[in-house]
Amino acid sequence: MKILVVEDQRDLGSMMRDRLGRSGYVVDCVGTIAETLEALRAYDYPVLLLDRRLPDGDGMNFLPQIRSLRPSIRVLMVTALRSIDDRINGLDAGADDYLVKPFAADELLARVRASLRRPGAVSIPTVSVGALSFDLNQREAYVNGRPLILPKRELLLLETLMRRAGRAVMHSTIIDEIYGLDEQVQNNALKMLASRLRQRLRDAGAGVDIYATRSVGYLIAPVRV
Repeated sequence: MKILVVEDQRDLGSMMRDRLGRSGYVVDCVGTIAETLEALRAYDYPVLLLDRRLPDGDGMNFLPQIRSLRPSIRVLMVTALRSIDDRINGLDAGADDYLVKPFAADELLARVRASLRRPGAVSIPTVSVGALSFDLNQREAYVNGRPLILPKRELLLLETLMRRAGRAVMHSTIIDEIYGLDEQVQNNALKMLASRLRQRLRDAGAGVDIYATRSVGYLIAPVRV
């Protein structure tokens, strides 16, 4: 799952990205409203962490435009403005939640998880292919009911493929979903990642394979006999 962090303080933005990243999220971090709108036009983020005092304006004033671009996005306002009026104004402007700086990293994670559970968030049924099942809400994989533990990047690739099980997923879509904006992706990185995940699924007896579709991408489907 990919999250957009809008924070112009580089150290704080890096801390948020690192902490969220260690919890399995892919994080894009930008520092201005202009960059925010550009990112939102390019990708449908489920969650936006939005600072208010930004170099090109007050983040709160752009909430209507953000909602127009991405009506279903969950917006968590993260700001040093702490008065009751500031919180009320932020929520009334369209934010789903309001977190005051400084904050504990664990609270940030809890608020992100809570935002994804709120009414309006669609509960997605578990997807099963062969002996493999994937809980898209909890982002957990199982083989014959037993948990399958995967490294972060392989789990992200599996999630991307299982969301579209049985259909070819374009290389560009996969890269968008499992790598951040500022990550340099080598030409063979995705091929190597798919190869490692394919082997893990075989070793676990998942009964599925990851097939390369020429000039398109990859798909996950039952093992062909």
